[in-house]
Amino acid sequence: QVQLVESGGGLVQAGGSLRLSCAASGRTFSSSAMGWFRQAPGKEREFVAAINWSGGSTYYAVSVRGRFTISRDNAKNTVYLQMNSLKPEDTAVYYCAASGLSGHTAPYNYHTWGQGTQVTVSS
Repeated sequence: QVQLVESGGGLVQAGGSLRLSCAASGRTFSSSAMGWFRQAPGKEREFVAAINWSGGSTYYAVSVRGRFTISRDNAKNTVYLQMNSLKPEDTAVYYCAASGLSGHTAPYNYHTWGQGTQVTVSS
């Protein structure tokens, strides 16, 4: 079973950039598909991006496509989310999650979650 810890969140002005990291422990990371989700106050958790076990396939929500990039380094047991051109509507708690299935956007397909990291984008 993999365990996940996110970092890299913070306060940034609109148009700025942040890179989130998700460090994984456990022997199954390199065989797990990974995803990033976010949840704003009063809203449901929503899919942001996902990547398959090798990093060869990536998936994005329409709202972040072209601005966010998901990547992974299996040697470091880490998945990243590079966020550029940030907007106030990107403000949320960001979670990484692990799945045995690649390319899925629904939270119920992910079996392990991190504790989340806050991203706040000021206008």
